[in-house]
Amino acid sequence: MLSKEWKQIEAGNISPVYLLIGTEQYLIDETIHRLEKALQLQDGEEKTIFDLQETPVEALVEESNTVPFFADKKLIIGKNATFLKASDKTKEKVSHQLDYLDEWLDNPSPTSITVFVAPYEKLDERKKVTKKMKQTANVLEVKPLQSNDVSVWIKNEVGKHGKAIEDEAIQVLVETLGTNLLQLSGEIEKLSTFLGEEKTITALIVENLLTRTLEQDVFQLLNAYFKGNKTKAIQIYHDLLRQKEEPIMINALLASQVRLQLNVLYLQNKGYPVTQIAKQLKVNPYRVKLIVESKPQMSEKKLLVAMNRLADNDLELKTSSLKRERILELFLLKD
Repeated sequence: MLSKEWKQIEAGNISPVYLLIGTEQYLIDETIHRLEKALQLQDGEEKTIFDLQETPVEALVEESNTVPFFADKKLIIGKNATFLKASDKTKEKVSHQLDYLDEWLDNPSPTSITVFVAPYEKLDERKKVTKKMKQTANVLEVKPLQSNDVSVWIKNEVGKHGKAIEDEAIQVLVETLGTNLLQLSGEIEKLSTFLGEEKTITALIVENLLTRTLEQDVFQLLNAYFKGNKTKAIQIYHDLLRQKEEPIMINALLASQVRLQLNVLYLQNKGYPVTQIAKQLKVNPYRVKLIVESKPQMSEKKLLVAMNRLADNDLELKTSSLKRERILELFLLKD
């Protein structure tokens, strides 16, 4: 987490240049928000944002060197610092004068705070500009948190609203939403507001109020099915039907989830760690972690049987005269 760095910003110990590396948008937004607050900037005054995919970096440098009118210091944000990662020159939209940037980094403007945002998992460490940026800027990692860190973060975030949260409620939150801090933050604010004078967020409150996507509901449905909890599986299925979701779409998403679980188990058996599996399959690491942890309920044999039944469902849903809602219901009731 960035607690120490944020405390430094709040105390007024602000660096002239920051480099944010990573893909966690909440941490990016929160860092910039704290800089705005520390600089006492109101309503976007003396704050300029450049998209460095579209604008050459020298334009940002020139703006940074311009003296602010309405504040002691201004804030300059450089989004998408593509020149810090390996890239295909033929696909680049703009040419950056990196020598100009290199020279400026030795003596950045004293009247500006400049933030370069590199929303990538890693940078090209061989590049001269990357090395120079890391030597001269205050480098902050804004990467997705591990599941244990997320639990601590949720408790702290809930505490900001003057509330507490049960461990079971945290589990429901993370199982449903994953580790996206921006999404979790919005849901925590909604849950805390709903509580009113009450002090504790329970698992039941989370289950009743949580905003879920169709994919997340299907994931919960499949988990209930493999754990043998037919009542819960049917309940989730009927909830989806009431939301006007089509059985053929639900069936397709179930098949996609089973396919993902088979791929995860295959790679795990090959000795791949969770992070590498997630990267290989291009999914959230927390989803992979949940699949690995539920392995006792979801053996390869069970998954293959389910995949075959879902394939049969697909054909039946497209050709049978039987009521479509009933076809998937029968599938969920089978052992």
